[in-house]
Amino acid sequence: MSIFQPWLVPKRSKFLNFMLIACATVTASTVGYDGSMMNGLNILPSYIEYFNINTTTKSVATSALYVGSIVAGLTYPFVMARVSRRAAMFWAAFGTIFFVALQGASQNIAMFIAARIGMGYGKACFTMAAPTYLAETFPYKSRGWALGLISDFYYVGALVAAGITYRTAKMDNTWSWRIPSIIQGFWSLLCLSTLPFIPESPRWLVYHNRHEEALRVLAQINSDGDIDDPIVRVQHKEIVDTLEYEKSDAGHLNWKQILKSPSARKRLSLVISCALGTIIVGECSICNMIATYYFGDMLTNAGITDSDTQLQLNVILNAWCLACAIVGTLFSERIGRRPNAIWSTLTLTVFLYIVGALTKFYGTSDNKSGVYATVGFIFLFQGAYSFGWTPLAYLYPPEILNYQIRTFGMGLNTFTIFGSGIIFVFATPFMLEALGWKTYIMNASWNFALLAFIWFFWVETKGKTLEEIDEIIEGVKHSDAPNVQLVEQGKVDL
Repeated sequence: MSIFQPWLVPKRSKFLNFMLIACATVTASTVGYDGSMMNGLNILPSYIEYFNINTTTKSVATSALYVGSIVAGLTYPFVMARVSRRAAMFWAAFGTIFFVALQGASQNIAMFIAARIGMGYGKACFTMAAPTYLAETFPYKSRGWALGLISDFYYVGALVAAGITYRTAKMDNTWSWRIPSIIQGFWSLLCLSTLPFIPESPRWLVYHNRHEEALRVLAQINSDGDIDDPIVRVQHKEIVDTLEYEKSDAGHLNWKQILKSPSARKRLSLVISCALGTIIVGECSICNMIATYYFGDMLTNAGITDSDTQLQLNVILNAWCLACAIVGTLFSERIGRRPNAIWSTLTLTVFLYIVGALTKFYGTSDNKSGVYATVGFIFLFQGAYSFGWTPLAYLYPPEILNYQIRTFGMGLNTFTIFGSGIIFVFATPFMLEALGWKTYIMNASWNFALLAFIWFFWVETKGKTLEEIDEIIEGVKHSDAPNVQLVEQGKVDL
């Protein structure tokens, strides 16, 4: 399925690659915007009064996004398997815009929650389609930081939302929350506006026997359109040989067939570990959940009750996280995915223990030094998470999945992230109320199980094409083409 004509694709590879990143990164901006927006809305008196928000409705409205995302993780992989990668992004963006409008026009809490469920579906479709597309299309040498930027732009959206809610908070009417809700559709419009300028995934084209188009796309993204470039030719042969092997070996896969394959089970276990790392270590750890959705409540408990000050700190926190995430993305390409995951997890676990201890002694104290120390270490925790796990969230899964199971694996990744996340989003305020500071200690302690799994089972994917990663996982390369790095270094004559 092709939405736009290929002549719109830029001729210069550098500009085309910029367009690829621009289209893909808005997916995380949409999710990041929502988290920060809800954090801001939960502070706004006009929003709280209009919907008569209490602890239960706050949790339901916040977690409703996850309900739609869980459904998307179970269903959208089948759509992605039938339509092209670009078409999958198109329909995700189109659907999100519809539900954004519905949320902005909400007349009651039921309508608001229904809109958020629909938005969750569209945004989860984004988070499956965009990393899949970018992993299959972007030049292999820069694939790591390009995929890492998808998650990094979570904080771009979050920063924009924090700034907007800070400004609209001064409005004494429903537009104080309707405007941030409606502006959320900007990211989907940006995706739609860039789709005419990007080509289809070359791997999707090869899989559907459109080899000449795939060769042309590889040339467009690597060599300014030169189809005789040796790097282009070698990559094309790698892709053709590998996908021919996959089709002959497995045919059309379903979940039952996938789970029978030892290689597929290994890949999916790595995906699940990355998803759980994203959730339990950081995104939905107690500390990060508070910073993302309940930062205002945490600041209130710490003695910072002024809503204007809370919104300012929300803006600063997101700017800090964005800076750390970008630096971490660059390091993931330099030092590798596995070391980045290990060191980031160790560091943030230490900070989480410290936050727990500070909360125990100063959580209900009037001691200003203790209060600000707690806030400071939450910033450090967020920075450590952003450095490692933010770029890895949508970098590692599409790399370790082979073509046959990539859409299903990304669906499993999405289901695991949002399925686990909904539990934490809904349970966080109740856990804090019941257990207090002990929740931080519990959260930090279970990180060690994940660390052990990463140490013993994760494989390094840095500097490899997707087809060469197969050799690491399966022990055999399904193409007689030389490794692209050797050709690029002039060590192999073609």
